[in-house]
Amino acid sequence: MGKKFFRIDDRATLDNLITDSKQKTVLVFKHSNACGISARAYREMEKLEDRVNLLEVQAVPELSREIANLTGVRHETPQVILLRDGKAVWNASHFDVNADSVSRALESNA
Repeated sequence: MGKKFFRIDDRATLDNLITDSKQKTVLVFKHSNACGISARAYREMEKLEDRVNLLEVQAVPELSREIANLTGVRHETPQVILLRDGKAVWNASHFDVNADSVSRALESNA
């Protein structure tokens, strides 16, 4: 895992990210370690300069479901969700998860 990837592995971490989103846009990347499309998306997220909060769905499926419940964004992997003020302001999944589109979304939701 790269140095700019921060693992979401418990509810307290997720709650902290929701709180952080009241001050700045927070990027959440849902990743499946059993999916080739997700592996490609992971390589795309490595290109970003921004912090990537990584949720590995096999490790914490309950948190993946909780994010879907909190945001109203249907669970998919790979998936990027940008949070602002505790709400999803942008999301992408599968082949739409790429460094360019995520960078543009971060800029427009700063």
